[in-house]
Amino acid sequence: MSGSRVMRAIRVSEFGDPSVLKLCTDVKVPQPGRSQVLIRVRACGVNPVDTYIRTGTHVEKPSLPYTPGSNVAGLVESVAEDVTAVKVGERVFTTSTVSGAYAEFSVATEESVHKLPDALDFHQGAAIGTPYFTAYRALVHKAHVKPGDTVLVHGASGGVGVAACQLSRALGLKVLGTAGTAEGMRLVAGNGAHLTFNHREKDYVGKIMEATGGKGVDVIVEMLSNVNLHKDLQMLALGGRVVVVGCRGSVEINPRDAMTKETSIIGVFLPFSTPSERKECTALLYAGLEAGWLRPVVGARYQLDKAAQAHHDIIHSPGATGKMVLTM
Repeated sequence: MSGSRVMRAIRVSEFGDPSVLKLCTDVKVPQPGRSQVLIRVRACGVNPVDTYIRTGTHVEKPSLPYTPGSNVAGLVESVAEDVTAVKVGERVFTTSTVSGAYAEFSVATEESVHKLPDALDFHQGAAIGTPYFTAYRALVHKAHVKPGDTVLVHGASGGVGVAACQLSRALGLKVLGTAGTAEGMRLVAGNGAHLTFNHREKDYVGKIMEATGGKGVDVIVEMLSNVNLHKDLQMLALGGRVVVVGCRGSVEINPRDAMTKETSIIGVFLPFSTPSERKECTALLYAGLEAGWLRPVVGARYQLDKAAQAHHDIIHSPGATGKMVLTM
């Protein structure tokens, strides 16, 4: 049935700047295959990685044409016969999709579809997938944080940053967060950070070191490593770790900064998560939803036909204030 219907969707037919994001009104509604779910999308998340993939320079390079995005929230429209985790009509969110997210309908595998708690709306549901699963992977699976550690979320007011602050606080860490605006700092302080800093101030590195008594931080969750990595290595404590979540280019560092304190730089790439790791993360996130400490913060909202503007703004905004989403 769905194969005969058409929908609105953003399509990319060539790699390039945001102008390559084109709204099409005659895209066929995808049909779910084995172990797949068709979702009527109410909102979808816009992630920085979506912009990198769009340029054609990212390690993930989809075949053209394609529909961007991986995080949707909406209602189950139909399911394959072997799907048992969700039913038609249920509210759900995804951690990835098969057919893309910037569309009125999206197909995802059963394992990447999760029930959306009644306490959250669809915009919040679209803000869970990549941000919270990335933050958990960075903190737990890569940095191996322990209660009592001090963590610096470097760029804490965006989707992953807010998720990292909330998770860090729940895991018993001392949480330091940075943002580039006063509004962003207030957002970070309200979502788990014990201390906040403005990373646009020239002396903010000194202020962070002072706040740690000169010891430095145990873990840094880094959102813009091409700008900050050399500073991160100076702020780490003995044996500290930088987990790189975001990067937009190259950077020059002095390896001696890592040698003299035996620190580590660790990359984070969510698609490498194993099924058991995803199951573990899902369990903790549902516990957070039930307990109330997991509260996705939605920032700028755009209509589907404004996807190109959203891609421009997520890169060039003076400071993030929550998760950017598209609405249908």
